Amino acid sequence: MGDDATWGAALPSQPQKDRMRQNTSANLIEFGIEATVKVLGYSVVGFVILIFGFLLREGLPFFVSVPVGNLVSTQWYPTFGFFGTLPLILGSILVTVVAVALSLPMGLATAVFVREVAPPWTREVLKPIIEVLAGIPSVVLGFFGMTILAPLVRQVLGAPTGLTAFTGAVLLAYMSLPTMISVAEDALDAVPKSYRDASLAMGATRWQTIWRVVVPAARSGIVTAVMLGLGRAIGETMAVMMVTGNAARMPVTLDSLFRPVRTMTATIAAEMGEVAGGSVHYHALFGVGIILFVLTFLVNLFAALTIFQKRRRGGLR
Repeated sequence: MGDDATWGAALPSQPQKDRMRQNTSANLIEFGIEATVKVLGYSVVGFVILIFGFLLREGLPFFVSVPVGNLVSTQWYPTFGFFGTLPLILGSILVTVVAVALSLPMGLATAVFVREVAPPWTREVLKPIIEVLAGIPSVVLGFFGMTILAPLVRQVLGAPTGLTAFTGAVLLAYMSLPTMISVAEDALDAVPKSYRDASLAMGATRWQTIWRVVVPAARSGIVTAVMLGLGRAIGETMAVMMVTGNAARMPVTLDSLFRPVRTMTATIAAEMGEVAGGSVHYHALFGVGIILFVLTFLVNLFAALTIFQKRRRGGLR
């Protein structure tokens, strides 16, 4: 009988069995969530690799069949066998750089106002409005640029035509602002309150605290905001195609900002629908896509390395 009592004591009770079942279920759920997150994460990387592989498959024949001298020439006339990519690359760089130069001061100032200056009720109103602006279709903004902004540029600045690089840059600056403001505002919000309190306790004014303490502390996040805005600008297609004039010319003169240009994205969108599949022109458009992909990747890589080095230096200090 003593053996039966010992054996009965060794068996788990009903509450213990329930806890064991709960632990097993929790472990299974945790394993399933972890596996799902890993699969989704690897899938994103896999999709990027597949897209780049597709671009390489369709675009590499262009770099093989067209001489290098033709690739770096200043003329893009595929119908006559001229595949100079320099006007497209320089046009994209011009429009993107000017757009970022216009949107950065406004975006940073707006983010500082929303996070540091505006009262709570104003902040609650402005943040949804800024997020809604990011959802406006680019074709709608393109129509606005053609009907309102382009005539204004022609009349006020005296340009021969309103469809210029400057018009596209202004439109892209507006399109980049919501993303830039949201990310920069989150970066400012992540700065600990102790930084602000310490600065004010040392006698600094509110504006000195903002510009000399809060903004430098959020520098990595602000750089990320700029890079995201840059990526939005360089990858935009429809609005740029509608307001930049689509003239494949070299923007190397002083008045190039107020003359028509053509970007890489606009070239692909305008010509892909009419090109013959498998032709040199067809592969040339995919080659332009490869160049655009590489430029975007280099910009993001530079931003990531900059942020990593700043965090590493901060950690070492």
